Parts: sequence; structure tokens; C-alpha cells
Amino acid sequence: MYNKITKIAIAFIIIMGMQSCDDYLEVLPEGQENSENYFNTPQDYQDALIGVYDLLSTTYLNNILGEIASDNSLCGGENPTDVLDWQQIDDMIHTADNGALRNVFQWMYAGISRANYIIEFQDNVNFDGKEQLLAENLFLRSYYYFELVKFFGDVPLYTDGRITIEETQAIDRTPKADVYAQLEVDLMNAIPNLPWTQAQNGRVTKGAAWALLGKIYLYQEKFTEAAQAFNEVINSGQYQLVQNFNTIFLNNNENNEESVFEVQYFGGEGAGFGCFQCVEGNIAVGFMGPRFRGGNFAPYTSGFSFNVPVQDVVDLYQTGDTRLEATVLDIDAFVAARPDVIYNEGSEHTGYFNLKYIPYAEANLQDVNLTHSNNYRAIRYADVLLMAAEANLRAPSPIANPQTFLDAIRDRAFGNTNNRIPATLENVLAERRRELAGEGHRFFDQVRTGQTSTIPGFTTGKNELFPIPRIEIELAGNRWQQNPGY
Repeated sequence: MYNKITKIAIAFIIIMGMQSCDDYLEVLPEGQENSENYFNTPQDYQDALIGVYDLLSTTYLNNILGEIASDNSLCGGENPTDVLDWQQIDDMIHTADNGALRNVFQWMYAGISRANYIIEFQDNVNFDGKEQLLAENLFLRSYYYFELVKFFGDVPLYTDGRITIEETQAIDRTPKADVYAQLEVDLMNAIPNLPWTQAQNGRVTKGAAWALLGKIYLYQEKFTEAAQAFNEVINSGQYQLVQNFNTIFLNNNENNEESVFEVQYFGGEGAGFGCFQCVEGNIAVGFMGPRFRGGNFAPYTSGFSFNVPVQDVVDLYQTGDTRLEATVLDIDAFVAARPDVIYNEGSEHTGYFNLKYIPYAEANLQDVNLTHSNNYRAIRYADVLLMAAEANLRAPSPIANPQTFLDAIRDRAFGNTNNRIPATLENVLAERRRELAGEGHRFFDQVRTGQTSTIPGFTTGKNELFPIPRIEIELAGNRWQQNPGY
């Protein structure tokens, strides 16, 4: 996300269990920090907070899996065994030994542990701006926990300090209702201390916290509370829809007026396949591009042909809907206009690619497929409007007019007011699919709204959740029960 600060390296200690101090030399090697005595200045807290933000880069995996697991796309790749973990999730034959799911579990808890590191030592130093820093930290921890609950349901809840091996062997999985209750409290505590705008792109704002809180309410079917939270974002006047949908996902239009929360990526640092959690670029982007071999395919660059949209997605869009050409790259149409372009078809080739997160040619280093700077638009204002429309439709007593929100989305999509449709729940959910296709929300939307019948291989009563990684259960002393069906 941000360029790594050398000093932050100490924060990585928190990912591992801490042994007794007696196991270490009393005198640390020169240049090595003692994690127990780290927080002595305001800058120490700022550096540690950047370490918490840094794990947002790993959510690239959550986002691509949210599409591959849905009915929006096929896994793709070079062949049917290319990144087998993803292929299994696409086919709904994944098991508790799936490596991608273990990465999600580990990386989200790494972010939580880093956040808890700050909480553990939050009283060491008082300084101006501390309340805002702690509020940003609570948002980030809530974001990571929300991702875990979406994937796994009940998960162990750690709130007071770094996650140690001893704790994992002494704590049970917490019911997701209790996890959600903690996130509600944390976000309500954070919101008063967050600003509406930040000088640095990607920093947490009041609007981001209200939007995440509304989404957490929505996932619990607390529709009145969700509508109220989204109303705070809408009535703030801080956000508006980008006029031209085709420009939202361009690399030169990041952190625009529609961005409520955006994960920042950096394409110039370089990376390698040995440590995906170390990467500063958006890894998912490089995996989703066509396999170009030659010709003038600028401004794009080659990728690994994963997460290929299916024909049903293309067929969703009516004539005149500008979102289609900004969502899906039709490779046949592209080559027809540039006959010199040569590409290899990948596995499960559909002829379509995710244009929202297509790789652009950049001056990146080492493996160019891993270092793309395309930011992830985690929460867009359009998403908030559609969630607000849904919440108001499903609330016992709506507090806002859902038709207004749906009209705004449709008017932008068509560039006129002639394509408005009634704000029914069915229409709003269908509009979410059209508006947000390719952005990683689809599978979780399908699960929470009971629209999973169109997911190939989906087994009701099982695939609503992913399995807790087997090795994590074993490391916890086999005290955690597995999700049903696995």
C-alpha cells in the first residue's frame, strides 16, 4: 500500500507467537528493536499503523475469489490445474486443505494482530492526534474481521493484544453475531474521532467507517440500522457519482469523488512469487489480463487470463448501458480493431476479461505481473447507494426513498433518465450485479441474499461458508469445530 518504512519491520514480530523472555539473550543485537518497549514516540505509533494498513494489500486474494466463486466468472488460467486452489473454489470442490483459503485466514489475522499490537500499548504515550490514529486502527481491524466472517462465519475473536500461540490454543470460535457486535461497538467508537477527509489518500475517513458499519448491519439483516448508517454517508455531501462510468477504474482517476474507501497499491517497487504478502502491487490485476504475445496492445500489458467473465454477465446489460464497455474487455472485438495483436487462449476461455482491473503497462520491476498499481475500490459511493436502496426496501419503516438511489445509478449508466426501473428488491439486487461486476462482491451478495442456485457446483448448507483451514484447527489444538460439510 504505502512504501515500506524500515522501522515498521518490527511490527512483523507480532505475527508469530512470543516465547518467554528467558529464551532470548538479555542484550538484543545492534539495530534490533524490542517489541515490548517499542512505543515511545508518536512516530512509533504512526509507523505501526502503516504496518496495519500494509496488510490491506493482501486482500487482492479475497477480491478475486469473490468473483471466481460466484456465477460471474470462471477461474481460467493457463490450464485446468493452474493455481489449483482457485480452480477448486471455482468448481466448489475446495477442501479444508485449500492453500488460498489458508492465506486469507492467515493474512487477515496478521492484520488483526498488528492492530492489536497498537491497542496493547495504546496507553504508553499521549500525543495530539492519538484519538484519530486509534480510530483508524479500529476501522482496519473491523475490516479484517469482516472479511474473515464473510469467508468463514464464526471465527476466534482477539481484541486486547497480539495473537500468541498460547491464545489460539485456549480460545474457541466466536459466534459471528458476537464478532459483528464487537465490530459495531468498535466502529461506533471510531466514527467520532475520524475526519470526513484525509490529506493522505487511502486513510480511513468517517464516511468509510459509516459505510462499513452499514454493510455489517446489512449482512445481519438489521435493515433499519443499515439504512441509518448509509444515510450518514449520503447526507454528508462528501461523495458523488463520477459522471462518466468509463473513467472510474482508470489508473489516472484513482481516489476520485466516488471513492469511499480505496486500497492503495504501488507498482514501482518490484516483487516476486516467493512472498505474496510482501508485495506492494495489486497481484490480482496481473493475473486477470489476456495472454498477449505480440502486436500493439497498449495501454494494456499481458496477464495470466484468470477470472474470465462469462457470457451471462455480458448479457445482463441493455443496449445503451455504458457500464458494459467499462466492465468487460471483448478480446475478439479488440483484436478485430488491432489485427496485429496476438494472444494465447487460456483455460475456460470465454473471450472476455475483467476490464475494471486489467493490467496496464507500467515501469514496474522484477515480475511485472505482480507489481501493478491499480487501486482496489473497496467501497464505492455507487455501492453505498445500492446498499441504501436495499436496506430501505427491506426495513420495516424506510427512512429514505430507495427509488432515488436506484435512479441515480441508472441515470449515470445510460446518460439519461429514460431507463429508470421500479425500485423493487429484485431490481436493486440485479442492479448490484451490473454495477459491481468484477469487483469481488458477487459471491457474498449471492450468499447473503439466498441467490446461490446459479453458482455451478454450489451445495446448499455447505458452500455458504468456506472451511476453516485444517492446519489452523490442528495448530489450535483441535478445539475448533469445522464448518458443516467439510
